[in-house]
Amino acid sequence: MTEASQGASAPISDPPARRRREHRKRGSEASVPVRHRHPMLEQLAALHPQLFGARCLPLKLGIYEDLLARHGDALAPDELKIALGQHARSTRYLDCIASGLARHDLDGQPVEPVAPEHRHHAILEVFRRRQGAPNALRNRMDPRERALRRLVETIEASGLSHAEYLARTPTRDTACAVLVEEALLETGRRAAQGEALLRAFEASGKREEEFAEMYGRPAAEVHATLERARRAKAFS
Repeated sequence: MTEASQGASAPISDPPARRRREHRKRGSEASVPVRHRHPMLEQLAALHPQLFGARCLPLKLGIYEDLLARHGDALAPDELKIALGQHARSTRYLDCIASGLARHDLDGQPVEPVAPEHRHHAILEVFRRRQGAPNALRNRMDPRERALRRLVETIEASGLSHAEYLARTPTRDTACAVLVEEALLETGRRAAQGEALLRAFEASGKREEEFAEMYGRPAAEVHATLERARRAKAFS
């Protein structure tokens, strides 16, 4: 094929339109900030892959001191502090905190739960970041739906009254405050439903499987609802 025939078969592009497309593309790429990963995080991932590797875990409070005590000769304290700060602010790590996993020590063992207020703020920060992210950077679940589900789980697991929970998790952002209010309403609805179901179950004299079949509901769902109601009853 000659150069002339190649030119004849190629689509003709309007130069101004092409320039506009290229400008939009550059603008889109510029809207996603490029962050350089601190080199010490690679070192930490090699030392503790279960904590800093491809998948991370919530870190126990005081992990900085633990790392220096175990690897003091290999880790510069100032650089370690910067690297851990970058790691803790990353969306990947905040999403891990928001998931409800326990905090882990250097050996990858769970040692303590994440405090409700820490999980709460991580949930809202991930929500804020993913709300404005391009679709390709979001998880499959809608960011708002995911945040609402996680907030409900956090409130229920905290064992706190709504007033106590709000006192520990002040929220100034309007959109986040609305989301928290929705989560509180949903936990209230679920608590009332669970309390009624628990009373009916205790009065029935049946096993959980029989009770679930009588109500035409999945046994696992009934068990989870009854467990929530029992925990709420124990906390009250």
